[in-house]
Amino acid sequence: MSVSFKRSIADVFRIQVVSNSDVRSPIITLGSTSFFHVRINNLYVVAVTKNNANAALVFEFCYRFINIAKSYFGKIDEESVKNNFVLIYELIDEINDFGYPQNSEIDTLKSYITTESVVSSAIAAEESSKITTQATGATSWRRSDVKYKKNEAFVDVVETVNLSMSAKGTVLRADVDGHIQMRAYLSGTPECKFGLNDKLVIDKTGERGIGDAVELDDCRFHQCVRLNDFDATRTISFIPPDGEFELMRYRSTSNVKLPLRVIPTVNEIGTSQVQYTVTVKANFNNKLSATNVVLRIPTPLNTTTVDCKVATGKAKYVPAENVVVWK
Repeated sequence: MSVSFKRSIADVFRIQVVSNSDVRSPIITLGSTSFFHVRINNLYVVAVTKNNANAALVFEFCYRFINIAKSYFGKIDEESVKNNFVLIYELIDEINDFGYPQNSEIDTLKSYITTESVVSSAIAAEESSKITTQATGATSWRRSDVKYKKNEAFVDVVETVNLSMSAKGTVLRADVDGHIQMRAYLSGTPECKFGLNDKLVIDKTGERGIGDAVELDDCRFHQCVRLNDFDATRTISFIPPDGEFELMRYRSTSNVKLPLRVIPTVNEIGTSQVQYTVTVKANFNNKLSATNVVLRIPTPLNTTTVDCKVATGKAKYVPAENVVVWK
């Protein structure tokens, strides 16, 4: 069932959502019309439906559109949208037909939506055939005719540790956000496999891991990963896209081992002075080293001068941000 909308539907969203500070939900239903919106740099990416749509699918499409736009013209803001509105129309026309998401693979889109060059008609016909085969094939994220003289694959594991600690040093909350970034320069359609540590536990039942087990609360994979293989053998099996992509994203909240420990001591001297003593200790062995360590130590709003003394590195007071930055 196809439902058409008038252009004035945008005014309804602007009045009811953009201009209404009380609206906090990313989904709002007005009458029989539902608005799904994602906000980025004061811009709204909005999907509209009168049907009982799959909300997860709609938001996945919105975020994919944002990633596609970023890959084409970098930062998404008002200026870049104005400068690239013709390209944006082209992209939306390709990735969505009659309200149904179609091809959202960035590499595929870049092979035929280009604002940089015009190819000859003979080559264009040949390329068009390859693109159709790729978009409708079993591996829409990869062409089968990729060739490299040297086969290489690089894997980076990037983790962010988030920690909240009380004034007495008690850990209130600690979790790890991680993702596996991969760069694959491989010929043909190679089969890649990763084996995960035997001590890895994916929490499905709500039961906690035992001993030193590393427990993941949730994980999300690139569409190339065969989920059946992962559920059965904990093996990440896949045919990778060409070039750089995010293979996996995960989160863990148990047995978080903090890389650094910060010990602050605050002493008030009279009514006009305060002294901070901040100690940083490493929780890893001396064969490893941490680089680019930066501490941002907040100061009172009425601070006039700061005297910094550090044993290693450099520290300076940044009055515009009311912090001492210790590198």
